[in-house]
Amino acid sequence: MHGSVIRAAAFVAAIFALYIAGAMLLPALVDLYYGNKDWKVFAVCAFTTGAVALTVAAATRDRTPIRSTRLAFFVVAVLWTTLGVIGGLPLYTASLRLDFTGAVFESVSAITTTGSTVISGLDDLPPGILLWRSLLQWIGGLGVIALGLFFLPLLNVGGFSYFRIESSDIEDRPFDRLASFLRALVGIYIGLTALCAFAYVAAGMSTFDAVNHAMTTLATGGFSTHDASFGYFEGSAVLLVGTLFMILGALPFSILILFIVRGRLDALRDPQIRLFLVYTVVILLVVAIHRRIVNETPFSEALVTSAFNIVSIITTTGYASEDYSLWGPFSVMVFFFATFLGGCSGSTSGGTKAYRFVILARMLQNGLRLLVYGRAIQPLRYGTRVVDEEMQRSVTLFVIAFIVVWVGGSLALAAGNVDIVTSMTASLTALTNVGPGLGPIVGPAGNFTPLSDYAKWILCAIMLLGRLEILAVLVLFTPTFWRN
Repeated sequence: MHGSVIRAAAFVAAIFALYIAGAMLLPALVDLYYGNKDWKVFAVCAFTTGAVALTVAAATRDRTPIRSTRLAFFVVAVLWTTLGVIGGLPLYTASLRLDFTGAVFESVSAITTTGSTVISGLDDLPPGILLWRSLLQWIGGLGVIALGLFFLPLLNVGGFSYFRIESSDIEDRPFDRLASFLRALVGIYIGLTALCAFAYVAAGMSTFDAVNHAMTTLATGGFSTHDASFGYFEGSAVLLVGTLFMILGALPFSILILFIVRGRLDALRDPQIRLFLVYTVVILLVVAIHRRIVNETPFSEALVTSAFNIVSIITTTGYASEDYSLWGPFSVMVFFFATFLGGCSGSTSGGTKAYRFVILARMLQNGLRLLVYGRAIQPLRYGTRVVDEEMQRSVTLFVIAFIVVWVGGSLALAAGNVDIVTSMTASLTALTNVGPGLGPIVGPAGNFTPLSDYAKWILCAIMLLGRLEILAVLVLFTPTFWRN
């Protein structure tokens, strides 16, 4: 591959590393305020990372613009891998005593908004470390939105943003200037996070817990400041607030901008939003009713806790208010299948995403119609828009790649002497960026610490694959990509 592409990718990664270095100063200030010695760790990591990033940026800067699809693929992979390693530096050098593998695993889990953790004893950790974990997820969530809205659709490997399905006429787009859209995106993301924090405080959380959980809720990341996650908090108000804002985080932010900034009520008619809300409501009602009938759980309690935990899994957040694996085999099976779903494209959530299910259903419907009418030509529609063959092919390739990576990841974990349930669900939850799987090790009450370093590195790779829509990474392993 041409050296200019590698140089350009290194420059972009260095620039983003500068932002991460600046973010490290926030937990440093918090630890300094609370008198915790880890403030020095964050400060040293910030200045060291900043110095190295500035050096790399200066060495790789090139005023000659490069317009290359190959560069875009390479930048995505290099950027997210670099951020995963840099984010783990404070965790590796702080008082946590994590080894390098554990620190990188925690960081990759954060920036990909997966929520799997190898850290226990969260209730007794210094505030700076807790804030850093939450901040990484919040930054990762904003990056995920940008990735899904602007980058991956251009590469034809994922994302079905408003721009992707809209007419090519510039006047049909929600904003003529990208800068205006980005300002609205960041403003709404920050505004919803602040609103969520205020709601958590009103529901009974401390200010520190509320700020941390607001960041990881909007990012649909799932990191908590307590080992018991939301089981630490009493009352249903906190669960209701969490449920609402997890749903908001799983909605397309381009649609939220059209609704909030432009007052476009029609934007909420996006087919993927309807499907996402329908399967979420149906699943949580089924689980709640089953628990009421079989376990004799009071319906109000069953409804609130089922809604919170089901929404947490479907939106790929990964919070848990209790160990839902104890609700019975039916509920466990429902949670397993809910892991595949995900929220909407252009949101912070992972998973397969609702728009793909809409397109797959239309493809199945058209295929069955062709069996009856033979050569009849029937355009495939997403709402009122026609979905071209390129997007249909992208969806099909994603589903195939998803199955291949899930099976391959499960086999790789099993080869490392991991049991079948843990292998299959850990691979799945990493690929969908959900967080908890099933079983005593990676389940909602478990922790990924017992897994070997080999298994953790495998899961790191799968988390990045899932976050980058799989195809954007797999293309790097094709001989064609590396040919000049």
